[in-house]
Amino acid sequence: MRTFTALLATVLALSVAGCAPTFRNHGYIPPEEDLQELVVGIDTRASVEDLVGPPTAGGVLEGGDYFYVRSKVRTFGPRRPQVVDRQVLAISFDGKGVLQNIERFGLEDGNVVRLNRRVTDNGTTNIGFLRQLLGNIGRVGPAGAFGGDG
Repeated sequence: MRTFTALLATVLALSVAGCAPTFRNHGYIPPEEDLQELVVGIDTRASVEDLVGPPTAGGVLEGGDYFYVRSKVRTFGPRRPQVVDRQVLAISFDGKGVLQNIERFGLEDGNVVRLNRRVTDNGTTNIGFLRQLLGNIGRVGPAGAFGGDG
């Protein structure tokens, strides 16, 4: 009976330990002491990158702003991973590449943005390949076949 109780206790302890949450960290945010050395209106893209490192992401356009992103994701058993902390550091520059602004955003500042895949309609719904191929027979006249307008 003691062996069974010990075995049951071990199985119970391992099953509870297996359900412990795990955390993963992704990304990079420069330390606050490095950011304190940046001077708005003086530093440039090159000096910012030298001091705090290359950005996680850049702006959409060439010479865009710098974005540093760090996330902490919790996984608990079979559940979907959940982002429990996210920090975004946005460093913006003016047209000449001089540091203009430094902003911090947290998970509480953001909104969920749903992305939609836009697909151009090709107009071939429910039409098979052979029907498309044979459907053009007789539609091209002699003027259209040789590059004319008629």
